[in-house]
Amino acid sequence: MKRILVTGGAGFIGSNFVRFLYRKKRNVHITVLDKLTYAGNISNIADFMDRKDFNFIRGDICNGSLLDRILPGIDIIYNFAAETHVDRSILKANSFVRTDVMGTYTLLQRALKHHTTRFVQISTDEVYGSVKRGSFREDDPLKPNSPYSASKSGADLLARAFYRTYRLPVVITRSSNNYGPYQHPEKFIPLFITNAVEGKPLPLYGDGKNVRDWIYVEDNCSAIELVGRKGNVGEVYNIGAGEERMNIEIASLIVDMVGADRSLITFISDRPGHDRRYSLDTRKIRRLGWRPSVTFEEGIAKTVRWYLKNSGWWKAVRGGSFKRYYRELYSERLARAIERKAKS
Repeated sequence: MKRILVTGGAGFIGSNFVRFLYRKKRNVHITVLDKLTYAGNISNIADFMDRKDFNFIRGDICNGSLLDRILPGIDIIYNFAAETHVDRSILKANSFVRTDVMGTYTLLQRALKHHTTRFVQISTDEVYGSVKRGSFREDDPLKPNSPYSASKSGADLLARAFYRTYRLPVVITRSSNNYGPYQHPEKFIPLFITNAVEGKPLPLYGDGKNVRDWIYVEDNCSAIELVGRKGNVGEVYNIGAGEERMNIEIASLIVDMVGADRSLITFISDRPGHDRRYSLDTRKIRRLGWRPSVTFEEGIAKTVRWYLKNSGWWKAVRGGSFKRYYRELYSERLARAIERKAKS
């Protein structure tokens, strides 16, 4: 039986990855280690709690002594644990440096100590920065533009260094923007879906023409699992579906699908250092045999249906701490935008 550790496994992509493994794999034992910050939700993995081949541990990847108790006997680590929201990193970056950099360092250090046979570092296309034309390749330089992407770049470089210096069997995945079930409503697509449902303004940064390449979360999970099995150690694999869309296109699509009015789309002042366009060259992972299976049109329809069906989940998540964050980030911007609308 292969023993797998999924850090951050109660979060969005991590919990979807656990779900994917149990659908596709037999004879695995999965341990989820999650700190259960605001973005880690125990209800995301509630379906697995009674399984004999599943174990949940609440804890921090910065806690070396805890890792020393967990890692003996673990065959493969998938490190999803991270602070991930760009806007929060702009407001306060210290937790990003602590978890994404120091936490990854501590996990790498203990993985080396306990002879883990494979370490999969989960990263993001944001480490490359913004690109006007073409697509980023795995050997392009890292040019992060936010505290979040800078912290993930630091984690990637540490992972690479542990391979080069100590021969720890590390592989790194860098995916484009994920969307799908269980994504925290602070993120763009679920924020706009849930705001549209409640008839609240949809705060769209700048001119709304920033471009992202979107991938349905299950497709990303299938690619990560493949890299965990077949990826060459010491290498990086870009993961993207080639589904580039402007933010304004997605906002308009969401309000139409929910049945809300497009007047809810409210243009607000742009975020600092906002990357204009992300795009990934994915030929390398496609040579491993991976292909995305869900088109954006299919995926966004499935996602909207999930949020409409699971309002209890996201209403619980949009509680006190979320409301405080939302006010801090959007209140003044929205007030100014609504005032401009009224004058025009």
